[in-house]
Amino acid sequence: MTVSDTKVTWLTQDAYDRLKQELDELIENRPVIAAKINDSREEGDLKENGGYHAAREEQGQQEARIRHLQELLRTAKVGEAPKNDGRAEPGMVLTIRYDGDDEEETFLLATREEGGGGDIEVYSPESPLGDALLGATEGESREYELPNGNKQKVTLIKVVPYGG
Repeated sequence: MTVSDTKVTWLTQDAYDRLKQELDELIENRPVIAAKINDSREEGDLKENGGYHAAREEQGQQEARIRHLQELLRTAKVGEAPKNDGRAEPGMVLTIRYDGDDEEETFLLATREEGGGGDIEVYSPESPLGDALLGATEGESREYELPNGNKQKVTLIKVVPYGG
């Protein structure tokens, strides 16, 4: 996997459409936020004007989300499910077992946006676990660092494409 591959986000057509609609709505809403700021500014002293500061904060968060969505959609691979070659990559559902644990865990390796509030846990490929498993094949064990500095060994049991 090359460095440029990690910047690409795999999205289903539904997820892409949902995020594009959110982006369009945020952009359409820009004048509403600007009007709120102007209305609040006219109320007087800006130092003690909570409405003004709240509107500015909302504008900042909205602009950050717009930039995030624009970048995400610009680099998205839409509708192309990864090939089912038994290799862990974004867009695949992974079943794993932690070393020393009998329970298996299943999750989607993708961005939060791709998961879209579905009924499956989503782990980012940039997370320590996701990063450790990238490129792994069924039956392969990998190790990653936990927040406390300890190492955790995990075995990839099964890899299947995400059905959305």
